[in-house]
Amino acid sequence: MDAFYASVMIRDRPELHDLPVVVGGGHRGVVLSANYPARRYGIRSGMSGAQARRLCPHAVTMPPDFALLTPVSRAIMETFRTVTPVVEVTSLDEAFLDVRGAVRLFGPPEAIAERLRSRIRAEHGITCSVGIAATVSVAKLASRQAKPDGVKVITPERFVEEVHPLDVGALYGVGEATRRRLHELGLTTVGQLAAVPVDRLRRMLGEHLGGHLHALAWGTDRAELRPGGAGVFGFGEGEPERSMGAQHTLAVDLRDRAGLRRELLRLTARVVARVRAAQRTGRTVTVTVRFSDFATIQRSRALPEPTDVTQEVYAVAVGLLDGLLDTRAPGRRAVRLVGVRVEGLRRRRPGEGRQLALGERAPGWPDADRAVDRAVDRFGQAAVRRASLL
Repeated sequence: MDAFYASVMIRDRPELHDLPVVVGGGHRGVVLSANYPARRYGIRSGMSGAQARRLCPHAVTMPPDFALLTPVSRAIMETFRTVTPVVEVTSLDEAFLDVRGAVRLFGPPEAIAERLRSRIRAEHGITCSVGIAATVSVAKLASRQAKPDGVKVITPERFVEEVHPLDVGALYGVGEATRRRLHELGLTTVGQLAAVPVDRLRRMLGEHLGGHLHALAWGTDRAELRPGGAGVFGFGEGEPERSMGAQHTLAVDLRDRAGLRRELLRLTARVVARVRAAQRTGRTVTVTVRFSDFATIQRSRALPEPTDVTQEVYAVAVGLLDGLLDTRAPGRRAVRLVGVRVEGLRRRRPGEGRQLALGERAPGWPDADRAVDRAVDRFGQAAVRRASLL
């Protein structure tokens, strides 16, 4: 979708259509979406709210209304499924579709793209852009080039001509840190990256990253889709993703370790409740800390057994947090953001749980978690909480 959050939030407010509008970014948060008038000032998703306000002080800022956004997202995904059942949802506003089995019924991919765009515009009053290609990464790149409100086709025959002159940062999944690293190595264009033998790339960048970048540079990455996908916000669209997480930008930067532990506990309880609701268990815990100077560090640790117990995940997470904080001692900088993620999710098996040691008594946390889940389902999020979070 084109500027999905902003487009949906202002579609019934014509007085805002030509004004710069930013969704999210309040106080110390980050921008979730900016409409195209706001983007002309340089505002983009992921930017801090403070930076967005400096670029455009008169922009209209509003919080996201997920009660409005989520039904629109789900309806759009159902529209996609009227064309093909092979829909891989990657976020609230984006999905990959495999239309190879639909061409006999609906025509070539370009016709399918226009059919979907027309329906979304008519039914929801917003626009979308479509990239058509033989692999996931090239389709994503093409969709970026099609924005706003367009269709772009990159065939395998034209891949080298159209993609190799681009900056390496145009490749799907190449973030700013990887782009900077490649530039430092003298690899500024996709063509320069493609010219490096894969074995050499692996020696330069690591086994996984080197091989992955080589595939991206030649457009030979994944072509088969994984139907389903929960999206980054975990609203239950299709099959849950392989990880679930949450992070929070603090109202004020914190140095107090106890306060950071409380924030981590709050996030952990929320994330693991989502894991339980999806009937999953997770094997790896990852904690993210962003310091006041915007340096961001992550650490992960695998659990002995997959779990969906809040206390077990938190015990690992708080150890990771303490280790991250100690990396900045002495003179530790204050923390701006903290996050936690449970990875390696798999479907929960009957009777699954941590094996007790000989003579160890069950601590009762799984039963407590499920009692809390039932209370929250019935009475709302504020019904039960841990005393340290009051």
